[in-house]
Amino acid sequence: MGCLSVVFNIIWILTGGWVTALGFFLTGVICYVTIVGIPLGRQAFKMASLTLAPFGRTIEYGGGAPSLVANVVWVLLGGWWSALCYLVEGALFCVTVVGIPFGLQLFKMAKLALLPFGATVR
Repeated sequence: MGCLSVVFNIIWILTGGWVTALGFFLTGVICYVTIVGIPLGRQAFKMASLTLAPFGRTIEYGGGAPSLVANVVWVLLGGWWSALCYLVEGALFCVTVVGIPFGLQLFKMAKLALLPFGATVR
C-alpha cells in the first residue's frame, strides 16, 4: 500500500468510514449469533474490512454455482439496497474533483455489496 493510500484511508476513517464499518461488523456479529446466518455474517465482516480501509485494496471475483445461488439470496435479502446506497453516495462524491477518489472507492464497495459471495478482498 502506497503512502497516498494510507493518507486517503486515514481521511476515510476520520470522515465516517469507521461508522459504516462498525455497522457491518455488528451485523456480522448478529448473523453469527443466529448460527444459520454465519455465511451472511462472513460477508458482513468482509464488507466491514473493506469499508474500514478501501484504498490500496482490490477485489477478486470468482466462485461457481454455490456463489451464484448465495448471491441471488443476498440480493433478495437486501444486498441491492446496500449497493444502491453506495452508488448514490459515490455519484455524489464524484460531483467534485476532490471527491472522485472517494467516489471510486464507493463504486468498488457497491459491486461487493451486490455480489459478495465468491469475492476475495486483497
